Amino acid sequence: MRYTLAEAEHGHVWGRCADVEGLFGDSGRGTYELFDWIPERADRLAWLGSRVCLVPDDETLGVWLLEDAEIVGRGPAGSLVLTALDDHEGPPEGYRGRVRVHDGYRALGSCQEFTRILPPDAAPPPLVLRGLAPGDRLRAALEEGTRRALDLGDAALEIRDDEGELLSDRPLSATVSVWRPSSCGAGLIDLELDAGRLDTVPTHARPVWERWFSGPPGDVNAWAALDTRRRGVWHELVRDRACRRSHRDRSPGHAYELDGRFITDEPALYLALGEAVNGPGGYFGGCLAALDDCLGGAFGYTGPAPLLWRDAAVARAHLSDTLTGEGRPHDLFAAVLQTLADGGVDVTLA
Repeated sequence: MRYTLAEAEHGHVWGRCADVEGLFGDSGRGTYELFDWIPERADRLAWLGSRVCLVPDDETLGVWLLEDAEIVGRGPAGSLVLTALDDHEGPPEGYRGRVRVHDGYRALGSCQEFTRILPPDAAPPPLVLRGLAPGDRLRAALEEGTRRALDLGDAALEIRDDEGELLSDRPLSATVSVWRPSSCGAGLIDLELDAGRLDTVPTHARPVWERWFSGPPGDVNAWAALDTRRRGVWHELVRDRACRRSHRDRSPGHAYELDGRFITDEPALYLALGEAVNGPGGYFGGCLAALDDCLGGAFGYTGPAPLLWRDAAVARAHLSDTLTGEGRPHDLFAAVLQTLADGGVDVTLA
């Protein structure tokens, strides 16, 4: 069974099932309006980027970060309306200075005010576990039926691939609201939970997750045909899997080869690096700090060692002219080469 509902502290199993409703959704996203929007180029209704930075002219205020930002429409007087996840750092009340907006690669435009639109209060959709085989403790709780017994407390929804390997887990506060016999089989139930704090999987990520349900990739570059947004989803699954696995470091001097044909964005850079070191579906960092940590050991590499970077011109063309969070020019390609060199990697560009 793909899904396991487990108690968070001690790990005992409430139940297991093969199908869940309510795991995929966009309930955690916020809506934001950028007033007096002046674009750098013609806008279109589209995804803006995985990390969109709003940089006020007043440098004492710092940078506001929106993750996975997408344009959803226009507001009155030419404002731009976005949905995104934010870093919980909002603009100060009454700030009316200019705010420059960029996606880490290029300037997107500017606005005179940035505000979060608070949605009407609405309960999140329930999490429904269909065809659940309940454990003894859950059976006892359902038989008691009191409010206290039906509050399962902090839990985790563990999600496994077809090979039985843990793909991801999602924390939640689980309270039973409804249960009934399931049409999936004798002794099984359909269990509906009020799932507070459930970190749903974004809808756009579903095709990538469904690919991983069949198991980790058997070949390198299985992600190459994906766009930047979904490459980021692929990398999140790679990272989560790596954090649960131990890696046997190779001996110093082991030769690595990096296929650089598809490194047209930052997620591709770290996906290709991960596969160069640890094979298909391998992980080796997701930012410069994480790359530096991996170079220190316990992630498959021991320096010094040579790395042949094939088709390096692709990454140089796409990653040499990037921006810092504050909007300053930054050469990510050069920074990665320097981090690798500092970690004992002798890189040959081909």
